[in-house]
Amino acid sequence: MLNNLNILLPEIFLTLSIFSILMIGVFLKKSFNLIFNLSLIIILITIAIILNNPSVEEKIFLESFKRDSFSNFFKILILVSSFFVLNASKNYIVDKKLNKFEYPIIVLLSILGMFFMVSSNDIILFYLGLELQSLSLYILASIDRDNLKSSESGIKYFVLSALSSGLLLYGCSLLYGFTGTTNFDLIANELNKENTGAVFAMVFILVGLAFKISAVPFHMWTPDVYEGAPTSITSYFAVVPKVTGLAVLIKFMFIPFSNILVEWQTIIIFISIASMILGAVAAISQKNIKRLLAYSSIGHVGYALAGVATGAPSGYESSIIYISIYVIMNIGAFSCLYLLKKDGEYKENISDLSGISKKHPMLAISLLIILFSLAGIPPLGGFFAKFYVFAAVIELKMYALAIIGLLTTVVSAFYYLKIIKIIYFEENVTSFDSIKNKTVHISIFISCSILITFFLYPSFLNKIVASLFVN
Repeated sequence: MLNNLNILLPEIFLTLSIFSILMIGVFLKKSFNLIFNLSLIIILITIAIILNNPSVEEKIFLESFKRDSFSNFFKILILVSSFFVLNASKNYIVDKKLNKFEYPIIVLLSILGMFFMVSSNDIILFYLGLELQSLSLYILASIDRDNLKSSESGIKYFVLSALSSGLLLYGCSLLYGFTGTTNFDLIANELNKENTGAVFAMVFILVGLAFKISAVPFHMWTPDVYEGAPTSITSYFAVVPKVTGLAVLIKFMFIPFSNILVEWQTIIIFISIASMILGAVAAISQKNIKRLLAYSSIGHVGYALAGVATGAPSGYESSIIYISIYVIMNIGAFSCLYLLKKDGEYKENISDLSGISKKHPMLAISLLIILFSLAGIPPLGGFFAKFYVFAAVIELKMYALAIIGLLTTVVSAFYYLKIIKIIYFEENVTSFDSIKNKTVHISIFISCSILITFFLYPSFLNKIVASLFVN
């Protein structure tokens, strides 16, 4: 019993903390700052609990919940990225009058759902975690009730996400019906290409997971939600749920679907190629920065899926490295958006960046580093992210996928370089307010520092990720 509590300690602590700060928020008026700061402390303590727990594989509750190095890694990545996203967005939240005590609590609830998703070893527990995450994200997408765009984006996300969750649940029920079990390990034993019904179920599950990570052709919600939702919510959507979605996708491919590699590999290759192409082409005509980053994220998901498509541990490792560096780049990119403030209004159009290098040189340099990294230009972190993925793909002799990936990288570089041209070579149009926000500047500094210095010791992340697939 005590061992079970120890394995579940991060989830138990997070649950009790959420209930506690919820009660504080209910009984104390104007408690946003207190709840917000407590939420950040809770995240840091949860990180410490996970780091203090051993990463030895252990299963509890009829082997439905699994703690191992894989789940611990993704939990820490979820918590660290959530901490930086929340920390950098506090001033924006207050400025936009979104400073209600429920805000950080809903974020913590979504994190709790993600924890159960990445630790699940059973379809039922996975789906419960997914719904806890999804319900929280529905609320966050439309939290700015007075803004028509925010309400519209929330409704779009809710309707389409509910549809994908229904398809995923249908796939899960079919999988149970054709294998007779909900446990991932037992499903792997029962699932083979002769079991046509179970293979059919796998397609529905892949559709649901592809929606959660906004992969083509299930990406349609992404640009509208990114543009319509408040920037603080968009930055959260762009980072944390994607980390969780990719973790769960890799877990499904690595355990329950491991014996039907050929059947799902074709689907993942198609989704990867479609995402890379659409992400590269559709972003070129965008005029809104958040909308451009939405298409950019679709493209980056395509690159991460290329690693998954190999069906080999080396490919999975490259995808995890990719998503880790993607998190760093996006935290930096969205932190820069919080500095685009003029006369109390946050600017979101690319044209607003015209010539800002003349009056805001540090912001311009930060954007230069982040955009070059997103484009995959060496020796920045983004280059190594793409390098590891393409190396894994070429190692498995999937040359067509590698060539298409490299071509789309060249195309996508165009719109990143176009923004840099606007920043450095156009006449200054807008002079932004001087914002002395230490948390935003620290987030940008850490992001840029990691991207610049990653080439000095890239094997550090490689060794950590390689240990996740050691039995």
